[in-house]
Amino acid sequence: MRWLAHIVINAVLLLALAGYFDSIYLSSVGAALVASILLSFLNTFVRPLLILLTLPVTVLTFGLFLFVINAITLAMTAWVMGSSFQIGGFSNALFASLAISLFHLLIESVRKEK
Repeated sequence: MRWLAHIVINAVLLLALAGYFDSIYLSSVGAALVASILLSFLNTFVRPLLILLTLPVTVLTFGLFLFVINAITLAMTAWVMGSSFQIGGFSNALFASLAISLFHLLIESVRKEK
């Protein structure tokens, strides 16, 4: 159940980012849900491998390189989705991953207070 809520929250965040920024395009709500599921899959299977491969850089930057890894998984999601989900460059993917991380932090802090 928590995974499903996470998928829906990510889809809403992706739709909000696509509506706010011209450099991020989502064709529909269904595409946002598919992108969210794909992003969850990549975060489960690919992200740990990327973290392991870039561990020295991550330690050297005190964990800030994790935002770059999140941007890579988001860019991979856009690449796999094709024309239904597009991000206008890596800097936009980095900014979007930062925004998604901050919103998740805010949502978790509100959820923990209850």
